Amino acid sequence: MKRSLALSCILAVSASAFAPQKPNIKSTSQLANDLWNADDGKGGKNTEMSKALPFAPRPKLLDGSLPADVGFDPFGFAGSDKASLMYMREAEVKHSRLAMLAAIGWPLAELFDKPIADAAGLPTLLTKSGESPSVLNGGLDRIDVVYWIACVLLAGIVELEGATMRETKGKSYIIGDCGLSSLLPKDNKSIVDLQTKEIKNGRLAMMGILGFAVQEALYGKPVIEQTAFFFHPAF
Repeated sequence: MKRSLALSCILAVSASAFAPQKPNIKSTSQLANDLWNADDGKGGKNTEMSKALPFAPRPKLLDGSLPADVGFDPFGFAGSDKASLMYMREAEVKHSRLAMLAAIGWPLAELFDKPIADAAGLPTLLTKSGESPSVLNGGLDRIDVVYWIACVLLAGIVELEGATMRETKGKSYIIGDCGLSSLLPKDNKSIVDLQTKEIKNGRLAMMGILGFAVQEALYGKPVIEQTAFFFHPAF
């Protein structure tokens, strides 16, 4: 009897675990109001348009309070609440910084990897045509696994430190703060100006590094040869 009762309880719990839950589905009108503030709160329609896309309404959360905010979020990636917006802004800052480093490192590798490798008696990590290794170009398999382990460990440390800093500083935490806030100016206007420049340059870098990858995949030549006037000046 006890075994039957126990078996019945286990089956009941298992069944409830796999039972479909009622999804939290929003209607099209609710989603539009959450993301783009379709309702102005007074029963009328919001007529404020996005600066970046003058033909589209301004997303609800993108009110210009964040640095470099021009109301560009046509797919609603920022979410429908402040927490999701801050999460996505933090992700944008991190990707911007990585992209700025990559936009410098990519052509520098194509310029100096082979000469340095030859001088040190080591094999070059560039592709046969002299391109930087990437998902599209190939060549990633030639990079030592220790490097990838170090990258993962470094990323983990940065994420843990960031989480600790957010908890420690609370409301005074600045998005993207990695412990160098003491180098920032003291007045808020100058901080916002620097943040705006960082975001704008980061967005350009993300587009640039995407362009590097696509160009080299399509043409089979390193970017330092495709745009030689940037990397091999006549003088």
